[in-house]
Amino acid sequence: MHIDSEFADVGGLLTYGPHYADLFRRAATYVDKILKGTKPADIPVEQPTRFELVINMRTAKALGITIPQSVLVRADRVIE
Repeated sequence: MHIDSEFADVGGLLTYGPHYADLFRRAATYVDKILKGTKPADIPVEQPTRFELVINMRTAKALGITIPQSVLVRADRVIE
């Protein structure tokens, strides 16, 4: 189990963590504010709002693990 979805792509069982592409897009708003003159200390820190669950079924099968259907339907991406 890992936080970065790339690990599921290369064989990890599952990942759950912030959606990095969304974080990078949101970081651009910080850059924009700073370039327009806002002091970095005046910008509030934001928590991630979008998370991603990726399940690698090939790895689950190789480990003999059954992933419940209730978890599979919640996954953002299932690797077959």
